[in-house]
Amino acid sequence: MILARDGRRCQIQLPGTWINTRGRTAHCLVVADCVHHTRGKALTGDDPAYLIAACTPCNLRVGDPTKQPDPPHRPMTKWS
Repeated sequence: MILARDGRRCQIQLPGTWINTRGRTAHCLVVADCVHHTRGKALTGDDPAYLIAACTPCNLRVGDPTKQPDPPHRPMTKWS
């Protein structure tokens, strides 16, 4: 339903190329083959208002919008 609504075109369309987790060069394919949860599936479920068509490389590059990066390492000098 989402792919048809968005005309099977990737709505993310990240510019340029990047190296994926397998060490291969990736780029936007323009043709959507999956659906991206813009606010995270845990928060909104499968509500169509928060879903967009995406190609697999862009979807994997963007990742989960609810996931925060690990905080920077902070050395501890004493035990509390």
